Amino acid sequence: MKTALFLATAISVFFLGCQSSASNSSHPVSDSSSVVLLPETTTPAPDKAPEPATAAEILAKKEVPVLCYHQVRDYTPNDSKTARPYIVPVNVFREQMQALADSGYQTILPDQLYDYLVYGKSLPEKPVLITFDDTRLDQYTAALPALEQHSFKAAFYIMTVSLGRPGYMSREQVAELDKKGHSIGSHTWDHQNVKKYEDKDWVTQIEKPSKQLQEITGKPTEYFAYPFGLWNQAALPELKKRGIKMAFQLADKADPSDPLHTIRRIIVPGSMSGISMLKAMRNSF
Repeated sequence: MKTALFLATAISVFFLGCQSSASNSSHPVSDSSSVVLLPETTTPAPDKAPEPATAAEILAKKEVPVLCYHQVRDYTPNDSKTARPYIVPVNVFREQMQALADSGYQTILPDQLYDYLVYGKSLPEKPVLITFDDTRLDQYTAALPALEQHSFKAAFYIMTVSLGRPGYMSREQVAELDKKGHSIGSHTWDHQNVKKYEDKDWVTQIEKPSKQLQEITGKPTEYFAYPFGLWNQAALPELKKRGIKMAFQLADKADPSDPLHTIRRIIVPGSMSGISMLKAMRNSF
């Protein structure tokens, strides 16, 4: 009997000790009423792509000067009066580029102009876009060194029928221009007036040259310069259908419904000094 009473007392003391230890433990049993709930974490939504500007918004933006060149070479006795405005002697071209550099102008490329017009991206304080038409060899041999002297970049619009012909750039030279960071765009196959195109002409003059240029550069052909600077309303949807994001004319006003495919340029003749060119830029843009 005494033994049973002793065991009962010992067991009681053991359980009381365990309860006491549990109550004094540094890791007490949690009470649900005292649990603090942390706020739920959510994955932030990805940034939405900016809305493209409307035609009216694009037209309201400050225009960027766009210069157009054709031949950079000295005059010859065979140059007619009508041809001379499209020829800029080498020393005059160098003077014009020096005037741009001295005045703080910085060259941009069509991609930058597009992003500025469509998405409102910033440009250098004094931007200028320099463009060349017709694939002339002197653009590579004479104009390119003058551009490189000032770390300028330019857009070259290639007439693909001329590639590799005497007096014109080769495929390899066009590829090198691309590798050097210049922009390569289309100037049709053989310089036919866009206003006269019929259905099959869009394939010959736009689709095939674009594919050929993409084979040379490895990049899609997204920019276009109209031969003679001439365009019409019928051309605009045809160009867009074929992946042309922006097209360059000459002096006409931009189309109110499609300013991106009617970007204005001015031809810089060889008769303009550097100072005269700067004045023409200010007056035109």
